[in-house]
Parts: sequence; structure tokens; C-alpha cells
Amino acid sequence: MPQFGFGTWRVADGEEAKNSVQSALSTGYRLIDTAALYGNEVGVGQALLSSGVPRNEVFVTTKLWNDSHQYDKALQAFDDSLERLGLDYIDLYLIHWPVPSQDLYIEAWRALERLYEEKRVRAIGISNFQPTHVEKLLASVNTPPAVNQIELHPRLQQLETRRTCQQHDIHIESWSPLMRGGELLNEPSLVAIAQKYNKTVAQVVLRWHIDSGLIVIPKSVHVDRIRENYDIWDFSLDQDDMERIAQLDSDRRTGPDPTSM
Repeated sequence: MPQFGFGTWRVADGEEAKNSVQSALSTGYRLIDTAALYGNEVGVGQALLSSGVPRNEVFVTTKLWNDSHQYDKALQAFDDSLERLGLDYIDLYLIHWPVPSQDLYIEAWRALERLYEEKRVRAIGISNFQPTHVEKLLASVNTPPAVNQIELHPRLQQLETRRTCQQHDIHIESWSPLMRGGELLNEPSLVAIAQKYNKTVAQVVLRWHIDSGLIVIPKSVHVDRIRENYDIWDFSLDQDDMERIAQLDSDRRTGPDPTSM
């Protein structure tokens, strides 16, 4: 699985999804992240098909939505996503949210295990699972998750969840890695670090994810920003910079709380 990828949350289906994913692929991205909820799997699939990039060089992730945690519904939801994407297999299939009020994510996981055993998906994982959800899942299933995709950025560093997942060899993938609304891009300490490396603040934050050992999936529909986000491979942050960014953690979410979602 590539460590750096392209997210498609709030990318409209059709031409916007097709064009943005094609731009990402032509820039060099090889991880594309979508979900049933996003409503853009058709456009993403069209971009993959028309990009000219061999299928085995692109790592495709999609996700199971909250209304399909029952075993049979989960299997059908996977088939529906596969058809919309126009693919023969998925590289990574995630349970999008644990939805503890339903308490069906273990049942959903058993469906994902079947898909994995049948080799219709290359890896299975979870998204937005907190330590209690992770531990409960691991105590009840045969195949551990490969990935936990969570909201993660300098203002929400999720250290406890990261430690729990590391103990169980579950890789962490960051969604909303630049935070929403642009607030993070004006943070003075990040501005100073960006000036030091002659980079943008967004590039510094994305490099922080990479240097922290995280998988990261920034999203944009603008070609120049898609290329800018990818241009982070000619520098790395020193220890002082990493420590300065660590001090920005305020446990502040911009998305839903997984315990009540």
C-alpha cells in the first residue's frame, strides 16, 4: 500500500471525480481512496479505466457504509461498490464507521473476512475506530484489520489510538490530514517551518504525516494543488520541527465523534 494517496471525499461524481483522479494519477499518486457514501465510485472507476495506468499499479480503497453492517447487506454493498467502480477486485475494503449504537461492526467484519478469504479484496480494514472498538473487534474475529483510517492532523494527533493500533500491527491512515477550513494553514509555527524549507504549510503538514509513519490521503479538485500536495519528497522535517508540531495537539475534531456517530 502506498504511503501517500488521493482522497475523494466531497468530490462530485462524473467529470469532477474523473478529472481529479486522472490528474492525481498523472502526477504520480498510486493510492486512490473513495467510499460508497461519497457517491463518486462511478467517476473514480472511469478515471482508473481511462488513465492508462495498469490496474496492478493502483491501490484502490472503498468503504462499507453504516446502513449495511448486517452480514448479507455487507456482501451486497461490496458487490455494488465493485460494479460502480468497474473493477474485478478491491485492494482495501474498510468498515467506514463503527456505529457503536448499532453494535453490528463485528457482524460486518465477518462479511469482510469472507471477501478476503475469497480473494475479492486484497486487504480489509476499519475506519474511525477508537481503541475500545479496536480491542472489541480483535477479541472476536480471526483476521485482524490491516488499516485504521482516522481523522488525524496536527490538532488531533490521536496518540492513544495510534499506540493501540501499533500494538496490533494495524497501520494508521490519516483523513482530513490538513484539517478543514484552512485554519491550520495559518498557524504561525507551521508558517515558520514552511519558510525554513521553502515549502508551503500544506506541504510541511503532509511531510509531518509521512515522517510520523502515517499513510496520508489529501484531497483537492484543483490540478495545481494536487501537484503541490505531491511535491514533498525532496525534504524531511528535523527533530525540532517534529517536536514543535507535536505541541499543536489539542484533541480537536472537525469531523464526527466515532463514539456517537
